[in-house]
Amino acid sequence: MNWIKKGLIFNADNLTNWAFEGAMIPTPFELNESTIRIFLTFLDKNGIGRAGYIDLSKDNLYEIKGFSKKPIFDIGQDGTFDENGSLTCSIVKSPSNELYFYYAGFELGTKIRYRLLTGLAITDHELNLKRKYEVPVLDRTSKELFFRGGPFCIFEDNIYKMWYVAGSDWMEIDGKKMPVYEIKYIESIDGINWPEEGSVCIKIEKDNEHGFGRPYVIKHKGTYKMFYSIRVKHLGYRLGYAESYNGLDWVRMDEKINLDVSKDGWDSEMVAYSAVIEINGKLVMFYNGNGFGKTGFGYAELEAD
Repeated sequence: MNWIKKGLIFNADNLTNWAFEGAMIPTPFELNESTIRIFLTFLDKNGIGRAGYIDLSKDNLYEIKGFSKKPIFDIGQDGTFDENGSLTCSIVKSPSNELYFYYAGFELGTKIRYRLLTGLAITDHELNLKRKYEVPVLDRTSKELFFRGGPFCIFEDNIYKMWYVAGSDWMEIDGKKMPVYEIKYIESIDGINWPEEGSVCIKIEKDNEHGFGRPYVIKHKGTYKMFYSIRVKHLGYRLGYAESYNGLDWVRMDEKINLDVSKDGWDSEMVAYSAVIEINGKLVMFYNGNGFGKTGFGYAELEAD
């Protein structure tokens, strides 16, 4: 694979009070024949993340056709798992044409730095987005104690299939406690009730790794392809890639991704949270740059064979 960087698309840059900076975890959704809606997490001046979107022209991804004037849903009430921010990670259309928004809720800790657990919001018959519950649909368990987040879900073969990051450990790096987690897989009949533990898909294999970011899975030419971020010690995120014949057993092929940091600019320190879709016959990757997306998001195109 040879991905050609096309540049920065958008950064909030004091857009509104709730979208003061950043454009984190780009999650594309085909709105209609001419428009791609990119769901994003924007940060306010206090670093609290809220979900919104921008609309891009399919024919010119630099053309912004509109953006959300307010968050699509706000942070949780005090004391809940998403009181300190929400990060939209995946959108799935249900058999009844409702949209299921899976997101990571961010909760600051006292003796640990934070927890990430998965919440669900669903569109009603008037297309308003509402939380299914005030508690996570992927809550912590004895084997996935602190992290059950970064969810990516598809509906296939009458089953909801989810890949997500999970973990129970911390590691000290450069004097700072950092999370340790793997990518796991689980299934659900209704997309609401999920098992307490998933099966490991992508595990930490290298000495310089300590975790992964939101996986994004597509099925292309009969093969499941996973795009994910690798948390690299002392460096931050880099991009990873794996393939599978069944969505459960994966072979890591990180060297194939062939998209790294730039010499300077918005993605010179980090590349993360890749999301790949087909637009006008081409595979397009949206991704974040420095600061986990504080410098915005851009895109790359897969060069034709």
